[in-house]
Amino acid sequence: MATYICRVIDKSGKEKKRTIEADSQDRVQQILKAEGVTVLSVDVGSAFDKELKLGNFKKAKKIDTRDLSVFCRQFVSVLRAGVSVIMALDMLAEQTESKTLKETLVKVRDSVEKGDSLAAAMRKEKGVFPGILINMIEAGEASGSLEIALERMSTYFEKDAKLKSMVKSALTYPVVLICVAIAVFVVMLVVVIPSFMGMFAELDTDMPAFTMAIVNLSNLLIKRWYIFIGAIAIVVGLFMFYRSTSLGVHQLAALSIKMPLFGKLNTKSASARFARNFSTLIAAGMPMIEAIEITANTMDNILFREELLNLRDQVSLGSSISGFMKNSKLFPPMLYHMIGIGEETGNLEEMLDGCAAYYEEEVEITTANLSKLMEPVIIILMAGIVGVLIVAIFQPMMKLYDSIG
Repeated sequence: MATYICRVIDKSGKEKKRTIEADSQDRVQQILKAEGVTVLSVDVGSAFDKELKLGNFKKAKKIDTRDLSVFCRQFVSVLRAGVSVIMALDMLAEQTESKTLKETLVKVRDSVEKGDSLAAAMRKEKGVFPGILINMIEAGEASGSLEIALERMSTYFEKDAKLKSMVKSALTYPVVLICVAIAVFVVMLVVVIPSFMGMFAELDTDMPAFTMAIVNLSNLLIKRWYIFIGAIAIVVGLFMFYRSTSLGVHQLAALSIKMPLFGKLNTKSASARFARNFSTLIAAGMPMIEAIEITANTMDNILFREELLNLRDQVSLGSSISGFMKNSKLFPPMLYHMIGIGEETGNLEEMLDGCAAYYEEEVEITTANLSKLMEPVIIILMAGIVGVLIVAIFQPMMKLYDSIG
């Protein structure tokens, strides 16, 4: 997304300068129009403007997906009881346990009291509420079906939280085990190896070359530990810089869907999210082009995000969704075949719901299988690390026994 520098006049008549990230100038105009301000100018900003924005303003805390699900569910219940939106916001602010959500709801209530719509008030709290929620509420207010929109978003956030949790657990488990294996290796080098080497030094026997290599590594780690810390810091710093560049973002995104074991999991997760988000927006009566754009901006993987933005442009020119996806090579065959059936029969929403349910189940099965597969692999890795050190310890002992014999 590009950065835009905007000059506007707010409702109090004051001229202000705004920095907004969006896909196009038209989208910036829509956002500012929804906020009820007068637009003086919209210019494309530079990378420096973006960095300045990030450096000078505190990043808004995002609300946990599960908290958003509970918020939407409770909002629906209160509204169906005949409570006004302002009073509902008051009640929800009092009972929520999330400090960020509590503070934000108070600000939203104040904005609604001053005459803003609920969607416009939520949009003012930049970075707090996800765009899909704001757009769904805006569509619900326009069509008079706010309760239905909130109920759909509650279901969406519940499923999205479950999906994220499964993927996160699948990725976290091997990382934790690898960290444990590294910790065991370091402890053995720093504590175990020196104690055994002290005993062998007293026997005044020649050490095998492999054992001496491990001993030298142990001594280097003990006496020059700062070299390892510095090397790790440099590697981490270079990686963070790399992932902040456009090339790095795209290459890491490509790696995440091509790497063994985890590639299929990430593709299925992205497919499930696309189908669920797109279905939710279409069910709310949102125009197809806008629904695709909003769905694109909810994707974590930049390759899927850019491909869906390309899809938006092609659909606006008359192309079919399934036809574009078939030529894309990013999306699995079942997804575009089901969408194709939905386009032909007029049941696109139903087909998308079916795809979302299927891929969410696939993510759950793949996650369980990955956990079962990774456990013996990591155990073998740890056994190999410990085995190498044991061999280094026992080699001089066997040599000593042979010399005594």
